[in-house]
Amino acid sequence: MASSTMFSVLLFASLVVAVSAAGNLNQNFDITWGDGRANILNNGELLTLTLDKTSGSGFQSKNEYLFGKIDMQIKLVQGNSAGTVTAYYLSSEGATHDEIDFEFLGNVTGQPYTLHTNVFTQGKGDREQQFRLWFDPTADFHTYSILWNPQRIVFSVDGTPIREFKNMESIGIPFPKNQAMRIYSSLWDAEDWATQGGRVKTDWAKAPFMASYRHFNADNACVSTNGRTTCNTASSWMNQQLDATSQSRLQWVQKNYMIYNYCVDIQRFPQGLPKECSVA
Repeated sequence: MASSTMFSVLLFASLVVAVSAAGNLNQNFDITWGDGRANILNNGELLTLTLDKTSGSGFQSKNEYLFGKIDMQIKLVQGNSAGTVTAYYLSSEGATHDEIDFEFLGNVTGQPYTLHTNVFTQGKGDREQQFRLWFDPTADFHTYSILWNPQRIVFSVDGTPIREFKNMESIGIPFPKNQAMRIYSSLWDAEDWATQGGRVKTDWAKAPFMASYRHFNADNACVSTNGRTTCNTASSWMNQQLDATSQSRLQWVQKNYMIYNYCVDIQRFPQGLPKECSVA
């Protein structure tokens, strides 16, 4: 009985540690560049990136992930953010890397951000879809999520799916499933293209620009360490798909808030749209 009680205490303690670590940005991320422009604050509860005329800043996850349901709350640069890009993405390394991208393209005060998404498989991207958001992403934190399992990748905002990229290996389209990926984020200057194709430049009088992060959650993710991947295979996300309600919400977003879809850009692909675009 005593050993059973002790086991229960140790199990409970380990669960408490695991839960607290899940949201602790100090324990999950390393500041990788910016020379003091990135900071983890409030005992790991908040992370900020800043950009000035000299440099931006960035961070990356300590862990690599191979599949998972990953959430981060982000509050974007306020005011005149034209020319700035806040990138938040998963990526492996090398010329044939895989990548799953959220990029937030700033705009002049009062004009909406552009949410840019992309999926790279074996080094090939060019799968951009862009959206406006149905709220002001600079006024408060909002949750940006990536569900990545062997069947699909789903991008979500505050629980609403905005994009789905399915596994289409059956028709010869590579799917990210073999390369573990780290989480990266950066705030940087892209005034040559980010806002209205580069016509609107960064107003450095408004610098420093700041993006903020909190409430990271990768409890439902597989962690890859030294070639070994550990995950809870009983987790429902490993086989999760969009139900009828989620499909309806996805269609609502794409009908009302999508502003660019590579799968209908005939001018860009004069030899024919990418093969995956023919799949309903």
